[in-house]
Amino acid sequence: MTVAKPALRPNRPYFSSGPCAKRPGWTPENLKDAALGRSHRAKIGKAKLKLAIDLTREVLEVPADYKIGIVPASDTGAVEMALWSLLGPRPVTMIAWESFGDGWVSDVVKQLKLKDVTKLTAGYGDIPDLTKADPKSDIVFTWNGTTSGVRVPNADWIKADREGLTICDATSAAFAQKLDWPKLDVTTFSWQKVLGGEAAHGILVLSPRAVARLESYTPPWPMPKIFRMTSGGKLIESIFVGETINTPSMLAVEDYLDALNWAKSIGGLAALVARADANTKALADWKAKTPWIDFLATDPAIRSNTSVCLKVVDPAVTALSVDAQADFAKKLVALIEKEGVGYDLGAYRDAPAGLRIWCGATVDAADVAALTQWLDWAFAETKASLAKAA
Repeated sequence: MTVAKPALRPNRPYFSSGPCAKRPGWTPENLKDAALGRSHRAKIGKAKLKLAIDLTREVLEVPADYKIGIVPASDTGAVEMALWSLLGPRPVTMIAWESFGDGWVSDVVKQLKLKDVTKLTAGYGDIPDLTKADPKSDIVFTWNGTTSGVRVPNADWIKADREGLTICDATSAAFAQKLDWPKLDVTTFSWQKVLGGEAAHGILVLSPRAVARLESYTPPWPMPKIFRMTSGGKLIESIFVGETINTPSMLAVEDYLDALNWAKSIGGLAALVARADANTKALADWKAKTPWIDFLATDPAIRSNTSVCLKVVDPAVTALSVDAQADFAKKLVALIEKEGVGYDLGAYRDAPAGLRIWCGATVDAADVAALTQWLDWAFAETKASLAKAA
């Protein structure tokens, strides 16, 4: 089947799952007020860092009694701070259904060497039975599995009267999905995801219950400096008003402030969620009339509205070996990139072969719709090449 090359091109062909597309209308000029060449401990630096925390609270609707800190090493650093600082006094339930969740399991079992660990796991495109999470244990999970396109449907499975803490990696969910704050004790994310900020900085959000654990429990292992959140048995409050553990990039801080102010200007969290939902709907509408593609997460209730993962289901492709299917997907993606109409669309390296299209709030639905036309063209071209090779 021959498909004509589309005439319509995405205005912004950026669909990477991290770093993600900058907000609509972004230019370097937006960063002209950055506190460059100034100490982050100077009055201007502290003020900008504190503003970043305050705007994060406002846009994400974080409860007033939760602490918000800017920490090093992106979302990974924030998660590791939580795992190393808080785990140990209770059994732990680890919930994983994709690469990053599996990584947290490995850290807890192989690095912290905790013994009383229950693992609830599922394959790509699926999710474990969340109701099996023991409320007496500490629970570690991702809200949105970036590499599988699977998210938790809600937080109803978390008990309000739980005894343990919940530690949630929310890096591809925050700003695009409604987080249930009363059910979350530790929440982490990074700037380079839904708001399209620059990399290397993480956010750590602590509930009063998490703070109480920090102040009442001392881990038995050595604690690296960048993980330390207490001194003399008390929370280091300065971390949570903008006095960061290590030196932040004031250029990246300015960029995050720009993204937060844009989020406010379009209507805050509700508007951000609506944009991500509209982007994902553009893919769903396309999938409904396109027989060669399907969602990796076939259940809409657990399907991500940010990192949308797709699989090629055309019989001519599924009949191939796993390696050949991966090669087909790579050729399709390469063709799209060669045309300059969509960048970084390949599935995560550990995930099943296919596509991963970022649909977070900084992406425009019209661009997603335009991309789908090019995907149809690239599929037809790649399939024709496959037939010739046979």
